[in-house]
Amino acid sequence: MLGRKVNFKKAKRPLKRKLLGDYVILEPINPDKHAIQLYDNFSRDKKNIIWRYLPYGPFKNRKDFTKWLSHNCCNKDPFFYAIYAKRHKQYCGMASYLRITPEHGSIEVGHINYSPLLQNTVEGTETMYLMMYNAFDQLGNRRYEWKCNNLNQDSKKAALRLGFSYEGVFRQMNVFKGRNRDTAWFSIIDSEWKDLKKRYRKYLSKRNFDKNFIQKQKL
Repeated sequence: MLGRKVNFKKAKRPLKRKLLGDYVILEPINPDKHAIQLYDNFSRDKKNIIWRYLPYGPFKNRKDFTKWLSHNCCNKDPFFYAIYAKRHKQYCGMASYLRITPEHGSIEVGHINYSPLLQNTVEGTETMYLMMYNAFDQLGNRRYEWKCNNLNQDSKKAALRLGFSYEGVFRQMNVFKGRNRDTAWFSIIDSEWKDLKKRYRKYLSKRNFDKNFIQKQKL
C-alpha cells in the first residue's frame, strides 16, 4: 500500500511583506526599527519567565539583544516577524516561521515570544491566525506545525486552544542551555483549515469583545 495521490506541486516561501489584522500588524524583523521597543517590552517580565523554554535569552542589555536580533532573526529560515499592537501603538512580541519545506508544503510556527502586553489577549490570538492564514491561503502549505518543550504546559494548552492536534513526543530531541528537551509535536493540516478559519473569524469579530477587549465567547 502507498499513500494517496495528491495534486500538489510546491508551496511558496514567506515574502517580506506585512501581515495586516484588525488588532495587530506583523512586520518582517528590522533590528534598527524594532529592537528598542521589543527589548523594553520584553523587560516588563521582571522574572524573565518568557525566556524559560527558549534556547536563547534573557539578554543582559539592549545592545546584546539587538546584536542577537541582527545575527539570528534576519534570515529566510527562520523567518521572523515583529508584532505591532495597534491598541498599545508598540511592538510587543515576536514570532517566526521555521522548518520551511515548500516541496512538501510544510511550515512551522515557532520562536513565539509575547511580552506581558500581548499575553492572553486578542492581539496574541490574531497574530497566530494571521500566520496560519498566510501559511495556508497565501503560501499554499498542506501542513502547519507547532512544537514545544514537553514540560511547557502553557504552550501545549495554547496549541490545543488554537486548533492544533497533538501528535506525540520526540524524546531527547535537543539540548538547550545545558538541559535535555523532549519535544511535543502538534499540527494542523489543510483539510482542517476551512472550518478552523471560520471559527477564528467569528472569535476575532470586534462584536466578540467589549470596550476593554475582554472576550465574550471563547475560541
